Amino acid sequence: MSAAPRPRRETVTGVPRQGRGNAARGSRAPGHAPARSEISEQTTLGATYVRSLMRSQLRTALLGLGALALLVGALPLLFQLPRVLTGGLTSPGPVVWVVLGVVVYPVMWLIARWYVRRAERNERDFRGLVEGR
Repeated sequence: MSAAPRPRRETVTGVPRQGRGNAARGSRAPGHAPARSEISEQTTLGATYVRSLMRSQLRTALLGLGALALLVGALPLLFQLPRVLTGGLTSPGPVVWVVLGVVVYPVMWLIARWYVRRAERNERDFRGLVEGR
């Protein structure tokens, strides 16, 4: 009677679970985040994670700056529009002050608000990636 060869033993490792209640939700043990260790150890994958965050933040900043440049850059053209339409007979007058004092600042505030919300969302998404959520 020859003994059948024993199957090779394999060790299966995974993310440790905290407790019974947290295991059902699939949460990770504290301090264990693969992406976080990749970033802190400055591996190629960690550099890719950070570069993707920086790229998304740069894209957001350039979009906000472009919107602001369009807003401010269009103002001289807007102010010259009455002269062009009337053949140079009229000046922009108080319209300039109304546009500068009333219209521009709320639009700038909206652009700034959009930028901050977008940047926070980028960071929240990155944090979720790093923490494994």
